[in-house]
Amino acid sequence: MGRKLSIGNVFTHFVRVRGGYPIHMNIRLCLVLVSGVAASLVHSAPVSATPAADAKPYQVLKRFAVGGPGGWDYLIVDPRTHHLMIARSDRVLVMNVHDGSLIATIPDTAGVHGIAFAPSLGEGYTSNGRADSVTVFDLETLKATATIDVQGHNPDAILYDPASKHLYTFNGRSEDVSVIDPKRRSVIAKIAAGGKPEFAATDGAGHVFFNIENTSELSVIDSSTNSRIDTWKLPHCEEPTGLALDVAHQRLFSVCQNGVMVVTDARSGRHVADVSIGQGPDAAAFDAKRGLVFSSNGEDGTLTVIHEDDPEHFRIVGTVPTEKSARTMALDATTHQVYLVAAQLGAAPAPTADQPHPRPPVLEDTFTVLAVGN
Repeated sequence: MGRKLSIGNVFTHFVRVRGGYPIHMNIRLCLVLVSGVAASLVHSAPVSATPAADAKPYQVLKRFAVGGPGGWDYLIVDPRTHHLMIARSDRVLVMNVHDGSLIATIPDTAGVHGIAFAPSLGEGYTSNGRADSVTVFDLETLKATATIDVQGHNPDAILYDPASKHLYTFNGRSEDVSVIDPKRRSVIAKIAAGGKPEFAATDGAGHVFFNIENTSELSVIDSSTNSRIDTWKLPHCEEPTGLALDVAHQRLFSVCQNGVMVVTDARSGRHVADVSIGQGPDAAAFDAKRGLVFSSNGEDGTLTVIHEDDPEHFRIVGTVPTEKSARTMALDATTHQVYLVAAQLGAAPAPTADQPHPRPPVLEDTFTVLAVGN
């Protein structure tokens, strides 16, 4: 009693107590079992310390003055070229992140919200909220090649699922999900969302997840049958928007308007943890190599950086001052840099039936891209 457990103790205890065979016949078996115990001890130990990659604090490294009229929504980095694509009102801007120069503009995307890639098809897609459509563009030429009617209203988030090879749009006004076969250029299924769908994520293995903003829930689609198979409540969460996924550990990260990030087990819907973030988040991202979760908080003008110590424990390792209105972001998983956009805003227009919550206009020549890294 009271002895410190060691590999030698385990081996001696096994030989003395687990009788029945001579010691010389049990050596291999003992070594196998001791190796298993050692592995168990290692894996049960908590993951320590801030990772080496995170030793230097995150900060704003560059600011690029882009200017131009119009609001914005989601951003995405093309992993092949590292170009940043920005959904900008009625067009998509394609930017060189090294010097801030504009490489191309994809026009005629009225009310564009999101952008998705299908590298195997050589195509990209935009969700056009005011046009109720998807624009298809070539990833090499950055030229539009087709338009697809989503058969829903106000497509917001958009996602390509490599398991099913289908495209999904999450339609805010009609509260449904359109499933598109990009090869046929047509909608092949519609799924009732059970509320206003927000951002989405795929595990690449047949499951598509999305937040439901007005019910504070998280839903799961089986992409092989195009049916909702689960819906889970997000406790302590108000109006979830951004969503990210740690595929290896099956953890979902929903950022909520009451300054909380809710962590959910993607297999069971079990509530894992709550982490404090800033106010007004609209995007989340997960850096798998560094084990970091990011929340962009537009109301505070901050970027919350959270380390996943292990799949049950999460720790804030940084709060980076950005700019107010910087609510959406994109992660470059190769360079580990995070890109945000912000602008100075004027007074919001009066509400209308079509726009009950109108956003304030962007003041001329204040639109800026921020690069955050360490």
